Amino acid sequence: MDWFEVTIKTETPAVDVLCAMLTDYGVKGFSVQDKESFQEFLDDKDGKWDYIEDDLMGLANCDTTVTFYLPDDAQGAEQFAGIRGLLESLRAREDAAFFGDLTLTSGSVREDDWANNWKQYFKPLCVGERLLIKPSWEPVPAGNTRQILEIDPASSFGTGQHHTTRLCLELVEQVLTAGDRVLDLGCGSGILSIGAMLLGAQSATAVDIVDNSVRTAAENAQKNGISPDRYTALCGDIIGDEALRTQLGTGYDLICANIVADVLIAMSGLFGTFLRPGGHLIVSGIITERKDEVLDVLETKGFKRLDVREKEGWCAALLEA
Repeated sequence: MDWFEVTIKTETPAVDVLCAMLTDYGVKGFSVQDKESFQEFLDDKDGKWDYIEDDLMGLANCDTTVTFYLPDDAQGAEQFAGIRGLLESLRAREDAAFFGDLTLTSGSVREDDWANNWKQYFKPLCVGERLLIKPSWEPVPAGNTRQILEIDPASSFGTGQHHTTRLCLELVEQVLTAGDRVLDLGCGSGILSIGAMLLGAQSATAVDIVDNSVRTAAENAQKNGISPDRYTALCGDIIGDEALRTQLGTGYDLICANIVADVLIAMSGLFGTFLRPGGHLIVSGIITERKDEVLDVLETKGFKRLDVREKEGWCAALLEA
């Protein structure tokens, strides 16, 4: 397998926090370059340094960066999109200065250039028994009899190529009843809620903390012939925004939350307030190492496990309120 290198510029105090966040996006290892750590190395009183190469001494004035590798395939492209969304949300936080400017590069390719480069990975894809996911620039395969879900994700996560998205859509198809009301938390491109609409949901509300994702989701809904009176896209953080929670209301039949483990745990006490009794919750974006941690917390909140699916290190689960 080929890999591509990704580097994020940050600040020394944020390195451990940022690496922990990236782990939930499936990143397994990191190379950290940090001038403060290098200075500690030089100041080590027990060290015996007769000679240090000039190239190594250059670390005394380097930027603090975190470097890691993603597979050079559709899965890596989806991970990259998710990480871009993470960085955008961190830049919008009140403590954004803690993380630094979070400039991102992929090898010699700047973040903005990647917006077009990733398209090479996005091809029509059959998901479940009924859906065909395709970008607008790809033709419909000859002989197709499936419901077409057309998605242009822009810089948002959600093309259907990543296992977490596919597992979610399979579970949506399994549990959705015609006429359901759907709430999509962490909507990204809107693929899950739009897929639910095409499978028979009556209405959907999509929420994300990233403005670009909300715009993209609304645009994708219109591309799929879903009228604005049936599809609402909102920007905000349900964890800290009581007014948003009130606006969302309750009585939903199905919630989809394809995010990451820590956010799912933080939201765990809120899911039940949005669902009707007996409603369903689909959670995903969970690396398998944290599956039990997330599901155990949800069970303490009164949810019952109905189905748990895993694929190549990722997990999605269906639960009932």
